[in-house]
Amino acid sequence: MNVLNRGIIKGLLTAAFATMLGLSAAQAAEDHKAEALKHAEAAVAAGNAAGVAEHAEAAKTHAAAANAEKKSPHYDAAITSLNSAIEHGKMGHADIAKKSAEEAVTHLKAAP
Repeated sequence: MNVLNRGIIKGLLTAAFATMLGLSAAQAAEDHKAEALKHAEAAVAAGNAAGVAEHAEAAKTHAAAANAEKKSPHYDAAITSLNSAIEHGKMGHADIAKKSAEEAVTHLKAAP
């Protein structure tokens, strides 16, 4: 192979690798979004305040990871709502905690 063909092949391989990395980052954000949504919905359905707080904490971890991968004001709002759900859940305020978790679900569904 001549030098020109090697350069073209090297460029194509580099582009393919970069594309795969970009797709895996987008996939990671989608996975974290799905996990955050799953836990936020579980927080809403929890039978007690402690359960709401527990699931809200897991949802917050995944929402923050999704936000790091794909920044969105919806993730920021979801995290704020999840913080409220955690705080109220730890205080034993199940109804308020669930309402905050419901708000988080709404924002997570709207996130990219």
